[in-house]
Amino acid sequence: MGSMMIDQVTNAGAVPALETLVRFAGQRQRLIAHNIANISTPNYRQRDVSVAGFQEALGKAIDDRRGRNGGMHGSLRLRGTREIEQGPDGSLTLHPSEGGPGVLFHDRNNRSLEHLMQSLAENAGVFRAASDLLRSQTNMIKTAIRESP
Repeated sequence: MGSMMIDQVTNAGAVPALETLVRFAGQRQRLIAHNIANISTPNYRQRDVSVAGFQEALGKAIDDRRGRNGGMHGSLRLRGTREIEQGPDGSLTLHPSEGGPGVLFHDRNNRSLEHLMQSLAENAGVFRAASDLLRSQTNMIKTAIRESP
């Protein structure tokens, strides 16, 4: 199978959107875990990225792809935002901002364990769902390749 054919298969359907979502959720999980690890660190300010901002950027990228070719094939390019940058290889770099819903304590830490645990659980659920769907898509592609003459 030529590299052009492989590129067409890996950029087909929902695969690029799912890959981007898995990358975002993975990066955000590390960010939330870092906030939890520093819950008692004086002067530490929790940092996060806007999930709504990512969803908007992903939606625009999907719309752009749909406008270029009907949406079933082609790469998915996120337009950079203040918080999210996509590399040429599809990798994501997050630029989180400080703040959030935490209460500023006397040690200048804005911790909110309840909010962090909720964010951790929600983000893990998104990662799990997106990775399960991506695995399912990949398995279908593998099956089709194995069964082709």
